[in-house]
Amino acid sequence: MTKKWVYLASNAKEELVKTLGHVPDLLKRKVILGGKGAGLAEMTSAGLPVPPSFTITTEACVEYMKTGEFPEGMWEQTLEALQEIERDTGRKFGDPANPLLISVRSGARESMPGMMDTVLNLGLNAQTRESLAQLTSNEWFSYDAYRRFITMFSDIVMGYSREHFERKLQELKEKEGVKGDTEVSLEGMKGLVAEYKHMYKDHFGEDFPTDPYKQLELSIKAVFDSWNAERAVAYREFNKIPHDWGTAVNVCTMVFGNMGERSGTGVAFTRDPATGEERLYGEYLENAQGEDVVAGIRTPLKIAQLQEVMPDIYDEFVGVTQLLERHYRDMQDVEFTVEQGKLWMLQTRTGKRTATAAAKIAMDMVREGLLTKEEAVMRVKPEEVDQLLHPFFDPKAKLSAEERGDLLAEGLNASPGAGTGIAVFDAKRAKELANEGKAVILVRPETSPDDVPGMLVSKGVLTQHGGATSHAAVVARGNNLPCVAGCEDIRVDVERGQFTIKDTSRVVKEGDVISVDGGVGEVFWGELSTLEVEYEEQKDLIELLSWADEIRTLGVRTNADLPEDARRARQFGAEGIGLCRTEHMFFDPRARDAVVGMIMAETDEERQAALDKMLPFQEQDFEGVFEAMDGLPVIMRLIDPPMHEFLPNREELIEEVTRLRCTDPDSPELVEKEKMLRAVNSLWEVNPMMGLRGCRAGIMYRGLTELQTRAYFQAACRCAKRGIQVIPEVMIPLVGHVNELKLEREKLEAVAEQVMEEEGIKVKSMFGTMIEVPRAALTASEIAEYADFFSFGTNDLTQMTFGYSRDDAEGKFLMKYVDGIDTGKVDPEGKKVLFKILEANPFQTLDEVGVGRLVELCVKEGRAANPDLEIGICGEHGGDPASIDFCHRVGLDYVSCSPYRVPVARLAAAQATLRHTSDERRK
Repeated sequence: MTKKWVYLASNAKEELVKTLGHVPDLLKRKVILGGKGAGLAEMTSAGLPVPPSFTITTEACVEYMKTGEFPEGMWEQTLEALQEIERDTGRKFGDPANPLLISVRSGARESMPGMMDTVLNLGLNAQTRESLAQLTSNEWFSYDAYRRFITMFSDIVMGYSREHFERKLQELKEKEGVKGDTEVSLEGMKGLVAEYKHMYKDHFGEDFPTDPYKQLELSIKAVFDSWNAERAVAYREFNKIPHDWGTAVNVCTMVFGNMGERSGTGVAFTRDPATGEERLYGEYLENAQGEDVVAGIRTPLKIAQLQEVMPDIYDEFVGVTQLLERHYRDMQDVEFTVEQGKLWMLQTRTGKRTATAAAKIAMDMVREGLLTKEEAVMRVKPEEVDQLLHPFFDPKAKLSAEERGDLLAEGLNASPGAGTGIAVFDAKRAKELANEGKAVILVRPETSPDDVPGMLVSKGVLTQHGGATSHAAVVARGNNLPCVAGCEDIRVDVERGQFTIKDTSRVVKEGDVISVDGGVGEVFWGELSTLEVEYEEQKDLIELLSWADEIRTLGVRTNADLPEDARRARQFGAEGIGLCRTEHMFFDPRARDAVVGMIMAETDEERQAALDKMLPFQEQDFEGVFEAMDGLPVIMRLIDPPMHEFLPNREELIEEVTRLRCTDPDSPELVEKEKMLRAVNSLWEVNPMMGLRGCRAGIMYRGLTELQTRAYFQAACRCAKRGIQVIPEVMIPLVGHVNELKLEREKLEAVAEQVMEEEGIKVKSMFGTMIEVPRAALTASEIAEYADFFSFGTNDLTQMTFGYSRDDAEGKFLMKYVDGIDTGKVDPEGKKVLFKILEANPFQTLDEVGVGRLVELCVKEGRAANPDLEIGICGEHGGDPASIDFCHRVGLDYVSCSPYRVPVARLAAAQATLRHTSDERRK
């Protein structure tokens, strides 16, 4: 039996039940029909005004991508579905007397606004255009529809850029002395269509296709192919959308918004996608087709103005949007057309939104009874929490810039945020400069989908044309990019690489630094200082995270070395310190001489004297950390880096000694420098990161870790005597053999006991180790006997497991491994074929297959040997949502991350709990 590739919107839900053998939920319907197809089916079954349509499944696209041909039976099913549309509409596809015109639209399971292709007015040729003119009594409209179709088909299906056609349209408007497309004369439109056909024939050597069925076949293939267009691939990679999903194709009956004053088209969101405010937000263009709104070629009216023009249509539209939001229980992004006074709904999908809006909408919908707390927690993405804590422009800096005359222009506040960079006028150029590490602001007359790769690497976007639902605005909001759109105060000249301020004639050229404030729609000359977000003012976020805390089972601690870091992290909700690095104290200018003296000491007495000088500084910092973490655990990691890092650079010392020997051989300075060089040479190692560091330094340098332990427990005891609840934990780093831990723990526990006896107070403490050497993970059962806790140092564990030096790898080859290695081959479209060795940077997202296997083994065998073993992670992976999910699955007690990642980790940990609780229920 032939697989079902095509579903009519009128009965798709019922047919899916037959295909699958059960009633699919919305997510499964989106997997097969794509988001747009599922939305069309849902709206049709609800009785909303939707043009008859059908959907070719994402599965058909996946098969097409394998062979370049339609899968068996797909085309025949497409023609059968088309016949159903003909029966529903009373029109016939390709009939010169009563033609059915259709659109062919993409629609992936996850919204990718503007990334793939759409062809409108399909089915037009000379005969059907004439019939369209007679049926509508509007000859101008028929030619307008035909010239649009030729433009879109040539551009999207055949790859002949629409810019050539748009240039001819612009020349015609200038010749006739008009500004708007709708003002062009009938004779002008006739001549333009004829010229377009000549252009097509000159370019391709054949006439523009007139067979509607051939038009349809080529258009479906073009939409399938657009799944792998450069912009679509870049968008998926940025948003971590799998490349093997494919897109559905939606074939819809055409309805026309360009049929006069009682016609139009629009895009709207059921809530404000920038702020989350509960109000209809969108735009409407009279006498236009949908491409005009999305492309931003004409600046539209606000959706509220539709109420003044067509109050009956506006009221109907508001009712439909409210129904859709209640049905989907989420903010909807809808497209609609009004054709001669009749409303038609063309699309509904989950709306892209800013981080601010995501939090507010989730919280409001709980208060409105649309969502549960658990659903709200799952609605907000962890990266959106991160974005909510991003800095904003200092109001004083903005005021000063305005007073200097550096407020260049104002446009629409299309996407909030503060961005500063050099002005760049080409998307490819923006990507090149961004790859060089430069901050860029992409400036365009209006953006198109081809600009997306450049947008995604920019710090902000500025466009001359377009509204709040234009392509630039939608993409920017969905990716948390500051965007000022519809900035008609400027005139962008792409060819000259500059824009001009209309009122002042001031010119901004490529390379000039500008700042954009997407929250208010302002553009400034130069760089503006920024301020940190006040976490206390994020009321919705704070409440959402309190719900997350009720749900999650994984603890969240912080990596903090200083009291101020600890206080900030606790404010963000940290439940203790999972990593307090002590080496920063060795860089303290107050202790610097003592540190150098300790390393260069030639006798135990000299070393102890230097250590005694260091003690007060370490003890003081530890007290501040304990005060900040009153009642919460603090894990102090003993010194970890190689000793040479605390001494002057070896190469620079050699140069200085050589210079002094030549210029001043008798100077006291030379004696000191030579002594220092001897010490540095004695510590020099070929591979210092695997040399004398961590517990090895503690074992070999008598008194070093004893000093740190003494300072730590003195601080703990003295704080405890002042009524502060202290929970000290000592972490011994870089253990590779159980005997290293055994030796260090016995020695340091004795120091702790001695300090507590001296201070006259007992504090409960723990001693454990950092698992960062693969051998430690493999021998966890032995090491667990001498450890109260394990903490995975996944940065070093990743380095040693992969055999990569992070500093060298990331600078030389690792990103190529992630982005893809050039194979020397090209695909059928002439693009380089890249082979990806790694799916992600293993220093950012934990490698579950290799490093993760070590972690899982270590947890299992460690707990088998010591059931009370506390286990956490303190590498950078502790703040990565995907890695946090893994930590939940393998049964860790906590994750620890930098202070600003704590809110992210709290949400990600709750989502991991909900996600896997749901999985267990399904099982």
